[in-house]
Amino acid sequence: MARRTQTLPLEGLNCASCVAKIEKVVKKVKGVSRVSVNLANSQVTIEYDDKKASPEHLVKAVEDIGYKVIKENNSFDLIIKGMDSTHCVNIVKSALDKHKGILSKELLPNQHAQIVFDPRITSKQAILQTIRNAGYEPFEETDKEEQARQKEIAELKNKVILSGILSIPLLYFAMGAHIGIHMISNTSLLALIQFLLTTPIIIVGKHFYIRGFRSLIKAKTANMDTLVAVGTGAAYLYSVIATGFILAGSDLFGRDDIYFEVAGLLIFFILLGRYFEALAKGRTSQAIKKLIGLAPKTARVKRNGKEQNIPVEDIQVGDIIIVRPGEKIPVDGEVLRGSSYVDESMISGESTPVLKKKGDFVIGATINKTGSFTFKATKVGKDTVLAQIIKLVEDAQASKAPIQQLADTISAYFVPIVVSIGIISAIIWYFAGLGFLFSFTVLISVLIIACPCALGLATPTAVMVGTGLGAQNGILFKSADALQKASTLDTIIFDKTGTLTRGEPAVTDVIVYEGKKKDILFKAAIAEKRSEHPLGQAIVKKVKKVPEASRFNTITGKGVEATYQRQKILVGNRALMKLNKISCESIEEDIKKLESQGKTTMIVAVNKNIIGLIAVADPIKETAIQAIKALKGYRLIMITGDNERTAKAVAKQVGISEVLFEVLPEDKATEVKQLQKKGAVVAMVGDGINDAPALTQADVGIAMGAGTDIAIESGDIVLVKDDLRDVVTTIDLSKYCMRKIKQNLFWAFFYNILGIPIAAGALYPFTGFLLNPVIAGVAMAFSSVSVVANSLLMKRFKPRW
Repeated sequence: MARRTQTLPLEGLNCASCVAKIEKVVKKVKGVSRVSVNLANSQVTIEYDDKKASPEHLVKAVEDIGYKVIKENNSFDLIIKGMDSTHCVNIVKSALDKHKGILSKELLPNQHAQIVFDPRITSKQAILQTIRNAGYEPFEETDKEEQARQKEIAELKNKVILSGILSIPLLYFAMGAHIGIHMISNTSLLALIQFLLTTPIIIVGKHFYIRGFRSLIKAKTANMDTLVAVGTGAAYLYSVIATGFILAGSDLFGRDDIYFEVAGLLIFFILLGRYFEALAKGRTSQAIKKLIGLAPKTARVKRNGKEQNIPVEDIQVGDIIIVRPGEKIPVDGEVLRGSSYVDESMISGESTPVLKKKGDFVIGATINKTGSFTFKATKVGKDTVLAQIIKLVEDAQASKAPIQQLADTISAYFVPIVVSIGIISAIIWYFAGLGFLFSFTVLISVLIIACPCALGLATPTAVMVGTGLGAQNGILFKSADALQKASTLDTIIFDKTGTLTRGEPAVTDVIVYEGKKKDILFKAAIAEKRSEHPLGQAIVKKVKKVPEASRFNTITGKGVEATYQRQKILVGNRALMKLNKISCESIEEDIKKLESQGKTTMIVAVNKNIIGLIAVADPIKETAIQAIKALKGYRLIMITGDNERTAKAVAKQVGISEVLFEVLPEDKATEVKQLQKKGAVVAMVGDGINDAPALTQADVGIAMGAGTDIAIESGDIVLVKDDLRDVVTTIDLSKYCMRKIKQNLFWAFFYNILGIPIAAGALYPFTGFLLNPVIAGVAMAFSSVSVVANSLLMKRFKPRW
């Protein structure tokens, strides 16, 4: 069994009940284990067993209930530079006619082209090369998904304009007499005019009826479109019947029995609301668009001894690329020749350019400032740092926060309950003696004002903006769950080395008991040469030439032992000496003095004789003290393998009062678990490699200073920069995002709790007020827009530093 994940972009997804419906139907497909629908970015993510289901099965299940899947088919759109005449079109056409595997092509003299091909015979890259060989430079246009989004917005805009133009005279003829405007006295003509104005509006909004009733018939569930279809459809059909009787000369119906304006104006206002909503939803994904826009479109590559400009997508690992001053670096790679200063602020957040010379790594989409250099591509396409960042943000935006479960559960039952409330209210008012028209108005108002859309958008729109803001500040949330949990923390554990300290230890003191200082460093370096521990490497750096030991062994948590020229060398702590039955009593005062200064002290012994002490200190990060000060109010703990005295001295320097010392790397996760058992909600801040088990165990694992290693497995949140203040920003952003989500949910619930009773006529016995269905439509249309707009206000968030 192979588990696969498929993400399908959708058209027509516009309410929370749609979310519940799709999840319900797709879960029934054999082999599907998990379904997650994101209303804000109109995507469904499906986890399935590829032995039992296929992408085709999943697409069919979704499309059968009325939603269109935006397919990334084997076609693509191009801008072909220079193809601006019929002659040019013929040249390109002639070249493509000879290219096998092209199924169809549309070439226009305005440089635009669309090509459909058979992937079994040819490829996109081969087609692009054919066009280049014909003497023209092709550039691929935006992806299908974004095109579909823009197409949907354009279609909505056209529908709004057309229905709006028709709604103005419709409102005039329907309501003019009620506000004292002289109106046509002929009821038959008045009814006919309103019918002719309303019918095109109904046709413009036909998708409400198609999707709404298809949902009822095929999925056996009702959605937002169903409410709109039933409400406006009932008003329209009733008015058509009334018009028929009026035209036939019957006295059963009069001009007050015509409800065309309700159907027409409702469709207009709902379309207007959907249009604004689509625009606003597009703005929530601006962070992703900005990230994608960072990458250059072309690169200067040296192939077969010649320089040529090619699209970035065509770069292959191993290609030699030339970068000139002011240009963006196209992909990740290693500098071969030349040097320059590169602006890496899009990754590191540091505005100061970084010197890059031979052997250094450069990152795609960063900007070359001064010199020219040549580099070899090492990572291309989806493997680049930028692509990994985009993937992390997209995954987070497609995930669901736990707080969304409540909204989803309510939305699943929302529409049937609303329909029931509408019918019951209408029946009550009818038998109370208010008549059919009054009851009919109540039914339509209840069906129209009810809006699960706002509930469905409350969480995902805020998550999209929040994760996007995080990415812009070098904070990558791997899921919406991590974004939410970071707001509930009460305990934060910091690893010492590389997190609170720079991770660049240096030798500060050498105390000699026997021999000379250089001899102690030399023998200690021999023992530590094959050690990967940063403290050991600090000693090795102090010695120019270090010979190999004949034997080497690491004793975890204690130190190292090595044999050189028949001498057994030990470098480590008291525990290592005790293990080898060497007394430390005579040097204890010296050790304590160094440890009280926050220095890690290593004892050097040769053939069971202590010859000296080496003290190593790792400087505290400048940002650590600021970050710890800003986090006062949380329970802050430092965890380290150092002894108690050294650990407490370092913790005191940064302002942390609670310390877990002499903890082996493999035991850090156990310490986290112990705190969780006592009810603490724990964040672990570490480097993501040595602290992997503890990061995984914590409620929120924060991997610091990932730099180019964005795809780091451990950690729920990845901090690109090596700046502890980003931990503060992470928590601030998480809390800010959760406040917005709660505001959105409050207003969404408040709107429905208040609006439905008013629509049902709750105020009528006391005030004589009955909600007009048109006003109900206006309120419904703008409820979801207000929620999205509130989420967009998050863009005002600014980090403290």
